[in-house]
Amino acid sequence: MQRRLALIVLGLLVVGALEFALLVLVERAVGLLVTVLLVLATTLLGAWLLRREGVRAWRALREAAGAGRPVGTHASDGVVGMLSALLLVLPGFLTDTLGLALRIPVARRVAGAGVRGLAERRVSPAVAGDLFGPRRVRVRRSTPAPEDSSPIEGEIIDS
Repeated sequence: MQRRLALIVLGLLVVGALEFALLVLVERAVGLLVTVLLVLATTLLGAWLLRREGVRAWRALREAAGAGRPVGTHASDGVVGMLSALLLVLPGFLTDTLGLALRIPVARRVAGAGVRGLAERRVSPAVAGDLFGPRRVRVRRSTPAPEDSSPIEGEIIDS
């Protein structure tokens, strides 16, 4: 646990140093006023998106729960949207770049799949099934399957 905390602190220090260096480089290239305006604009954009993504995620969760559908996908998409907005709120160009990258649909899907995978590993398979719906699993057969056979579907059972 201490090692993980030390790595987090070290990561935050590295990101902070990189952000400061980027701010200095941008300030030298375009001037102090433009740099401050850029940081302020992305912070305001992030704050607006944070509110919008929070409302959107809550609405999607409620609609899915009300319809009896699994809510995990909506939750993970909401986490990615809010992370994107939070990165934009933080002052600095590195976090802004990451936040804007998470606004791109392809990156958002990849990050959402990562959040879902992390959540599925942290909870029991039964809870993961409730959150994200039934799983499709691939089964390897020792003998070739007949051409007319359908794929085998099943549940992941905690052993």
